[in-house]
Amino acid sequence: MMWARLTVGVGGSGLGLRACRDGLLRVTGAGCEGKKQQRRASSAEASLRKTPLFDFHRGHGGKMVEFAGWSMPVQYKESHIASHMHTREHCSIFDVSHMLQTKVHGRDRVKFMESLVVADIAELKDNQGSLSLFTNEKGGIMDDLIVTKTDQGYLYVVSNAGCADKDSAHMKAKLAEFKAAGFDVDLEFLDEALIALQGPTMSRVLQGGLKENLSKLTFMTSTLATVFGIPDCRITRCGYTGEDGVEISVPRSKVVELTEKLLTNGEVKMAGLGARDSLRLEAGLCLYGNDIDETTTPVEATLVWTIGKRRRQAKDFPGADIIVPQIKAKTARKRVGLVSTGPPVRQHTPILSPDGKVIGEVTSGCPSPCLKKNVAMGYVDAAFAKNGTAIQVEVRKKAVPATVSKMPFVPTNYYTG
Repeated sequence: MMWARLTVGVGGSGLGLRACRDGLLRVTGAGCEGKKQQRRASSAEASLRKTPLFDFHRGHGGKMVEFAGWSMPVQYKESHIASHMHTREHCSIFDVSHMLQTKVHGRDRVKFMESLVVADIAELKDNQGSLSLFTNEKGGIMDDLIVTKTDQGYLYVVSNAGCADKDSAHMKAKLAEFKAAGFDVDLEFLDEALIALQGPTMSRVLQGGLKENLSKLTFMTSTLATVFGIPDCRITRCGYTGEDGVEISVPRSKVVELTEKLLTNGEVKMAGLGARDSLRLEAGLCLYGNDIDETTTPVEATLVWTIGKRRRQAKDFPGADIIVPQIKAKTARKRVGLVSTGPPVRQHTPILSPDGKVIGEVTSGCPSPCLKKNVAMGYVDAAFAKNGTAIQVEVRKKAVPATVSKMPFVPTNYYTG
């Protein structure tokens, strides 16, 4: 899944971040002003929401930061790069309990969900899921989400933490409309924990705690199971790293137990938001709030594949009158991948044509631990969007050569059977 924006830096003169004994990152500074900043930071920390793994993270050396109103680990004792590479070569646990989990019940649940998203939910098989988008009437992307059509009589929906309030309000407003019109549909917002186990050895690790055969659970399918003795877990084969992986929805009271049991296997380590961000960028996956938002359409974002063919023909999703014509007519700008060497390319970096004209802007960027060069994505004028096009990026007021590149930058390893 794509996430809300991650911010860990602190601006201001002489201020920075320091790791404290309790594992939290705190603002530091000089003299009385620094102490005031620390008190304000402590107050802010107290107001942050905490996942059921919060104390576990601190006890295992997690460096905690604010993320979408939650206190979340950005990394653990190992470096960001070491954690990134461990996930690529072995497997890691990510706490994603802050994400919004929803069940949609009722006879008209598919019709209800299709009134909000672009996917063809009706065509999904039992226990099959799809990445989809909430769109608005102007064609903008309100959020991205995964919708699973379970065999238990409900849809299981997972959407971004940073959009949780907006998404829940959006769904509740549509629910009121449907109920007023006599449709049979209800929403249940879950209070379960959610962890992601990601990496090439995930299947071997998880199979030891399952009766079910994981080889039958392919990418974007889901099942209910008892996991390492913990009943009522929903396992969905998906993730946000480009590797084979699962997300496990587990009762809050049992998530620490499950995490500890997984960590008894030497293949498994904890990982934080820092590694997750670089992993998803190497995999070419969007981050909501950076790479997609309400000012971008699915066509501009090269996410046309999320729109069901039947939905395109029927034009029966929000913003269809704007989005569908763009599929054939093209758009003035397009999301592309970029590769460069030299200084790192970050968000808001201007993208330049060979003659120095501004043709776009970087929305996400970082040095790739796997490729040993800089990778980024951003939006450029459509004339420069072809893979292999030589362009420039402006880093520290200097033009640096870059190339438009196909995504994913690192091949994905999703398990398809």
